[in-house]
Amino acid sequence: MKLSQFRYDLPLNLIAQYPTKRREDSRLMVVNRQNGHMENRHFSDLLEYYDDKDVFVVNNTKVFPARMYGRKEKTGAKIEVFLLRELNKPNRLWDVIVDPARKIRVGNKLYFGENEELVAEVIDNTTSRGRTIRFLWEGDDEGFKIMLEFLGETPLPKYIKRKPDEEDKDRYQTVYAKHEGAVAAPTAGLHFSKELIKRAEIIGIRFAEVTLHTGLSTFRPIEVEDLSKHKMDAEYFKIDEDACRIINTAKENGRRVCSIGTTGMRAMESSVTAQRLLKPAEGWTNHFIHPPYNFNIADSLVTNFHLPKTSLLIMTCAFAGYELAMEAYKKAIKDKYRFFSYGDALLFI
Repeated sequence: MKLSQFRYDLPLNLIAQYPTKRREDSRLMVVNRQNGHMENRHFSDLLEYYDDKDVFVVNNTKVFPARMYGRKEKTGAKIEVFLLRELNKPNRLWDVIVDPARKIRVGNKLYFGENEELVAEVIDNTTSRGRTIRFLWEGDDEGFKIMLEFLGETPLPKYIKRKPDEEDKDRYQTVYAKHEGAVAAPTAGLHFSKELIKRAEIIGIRFAEVTLHTGLSTFRPIEVEDLSKHKMDAEYFKIDEDACRIINTAKENGRRVCSIGTTGMRAMESSVTAQRLLKPAEGWTNHFIHPPYNFNIADSLVTNFHLPKTSLLIMTCAFAGYELAMEAYKKAIKDKYRFFSYGDALLFI
């Protein structure tokens, strides 16, 4: 398929700027893949579609405060530094994106904090906007982590046209987040409250946790029309034996397996046996899922409404079927669903 097929027009007023008051108060469009039936519900109704011993697969990655603002040496120009991943802990090397990039060259130093509490030196160019920097920090790891949390801010996407506040530190994070490393939230999971999880467990629904640290590659613009030629940047993932046992037992017993989000789905599809079961794995995946594709593990999917022409929308269409998924998006716009990270949810069963 071609990239241009995944374009759609969205009124700007449908882009959610704030989360709902309660996580589970968001709306939920339910789409039956077999007969194409669509209905408007609320996320708290999700449990009506699942039974005892069904499984929800969640991505337990944790977002860190990846966006920082520094000043360039000598000129004092303000520079946004978006942390992507740590390359070398002893040497404090990080892959970052800088903006404006044209002002930042190898050898430049950047100063962070009102009192210049942290200094970094640019040591390499990686892409047009990408740089490798070395933080000049002589303290221990815990002190460095505290400093990054103090100077960084919640990395809300740029389409949220406001500065992050204290509420975002909690709401741009799932309630089951455990392993720090993501620069963007696995947004389908943002709709789960602790109370909703408890209700699911009372019903007998099992939760299996996988990890995929969402990086900017998930949201990076696709620049080729032929999707078979697109290459994603690798993202770290981990699937342990407990998750495999829970998921494979459900599959073998004919129970339903629902992926809560596309990132967890991509992690699972990166570690499949010849028998179409899940196997333990840890490493990096650049698996790009686009139509046509036969999914191996999950038989239903909860996801948010995604940006046009992104890998997330393309994977959703691969799972639901292109025509049905795009029809659901048309209905969502007509019915004024809220879009993107803080928006409403979509369930394909």
